[in-house]
Amino acid sequence: MSTRVGKLVPEFTIPAYCNGKVTKVSLSDYKGKWLWIFFYPGDFTFV
Repeated sequence: MSTRVGKLVPEFTIPAYCNGKVTKVSLSDYKGKWLWIFFYPGDFTFV
């Protein structure tokens, strides 16, 4: 599966670090809002 610009993103729930704690974030939490999805795959890893 691949996601392209202008296409809908499939529903997901992921752990996220926010305000000093780990919480779960779902795409549906932001329904009806503009959303920029960014991840840094090298974060918290020894490279």
